[in-house]
Amino acid sequence: MWDLDQGDEPIQEFCGHELVVNGIAISPDGRKLCTGSRDNWMCLWDIESAKCENRHNISRNLVTHVCWVPASFSVVQTSEDKTIRVWDSRSWQVTNTFPAKQYIQTYCDVSPNGHYLVSSSNGHGGQGCEATLWDLRQPGCKVVEYRGHLQTTACCQFLPVSPGGSAQIATSSHDSSVKIWDQNTAVCLGTLSLDGAGPLLSVAPTDSNGLLCASFNSGLQHIQVEQRSPQAQGSGAGSGGAGSLDMRVVARF
Repeated sequence: MWDLDQGDEPIQEFCGHELVVNGIAISPDGRKLCTGSRDNWMCLWDIESAKCENRHNISRNLVTHVCWVPASFSVVQTSEDKTIRVWDSRSWQVTNTFPAKQYIQTYCDVSPNGHYLVSSSNGHGGQGCEATLWDLRQPGCKVVEYRGHLQTTACCQFLPVSPGGSAQIATSSHDSSVKIWDQNTAVCLGTLSLDGAGPLLSVAPTDSNGLLCASFNSGLQHIQVEQRSPQAQGSGAGSGGAGSLDMRVVARF
């Protein structure tokens, strides 16, 4: 753990996992830290003392990502065993396990209102490679799937909703493309292909009109997202390809 105002020395370390830590999530009150690892352990830490308060090992639960549900005691995690688990941070026990998907679940994100979960799948040649929207109020209830990537979908994120706009989800993939989807209809609103960038490992919103995307070969991409004019929509013109959104890289780091 680092303090951004106190130089480059860490102020706390959380030691206890034996393999790669793939997921971290901070509780809504900022007092607890959840970590998940390829060592099959899910750990709950006190942030101030760095003491591990609870840990739980589930066979073959190679954790790929964890996410805290806003305003709740629940933590969601994805795994290489293709399942999604919901944990209660008070008992540190699994309260729900979603039906296993066909492919490894690589990432998860929870909507700001805590009602929905989106997870992404690995795959190749267009098989798998989807993101899936789930209703957390009915655990295991699949709402829609977002299909169109040709390789592993590495990341999925709920996007901030602009005034008068629709709920949207962004995905990034090993096929070097970023896609934005209408959350409810699963229509692809825009695609940006970053040729030569290699696998796109993660994506995160900066605001309602911008994304940051981490690439394997060409660093961090700052992507601007704008509503396309009706004329451009009709012609399919623009760097983002067909769809109602225009997406373009405005900076690289």
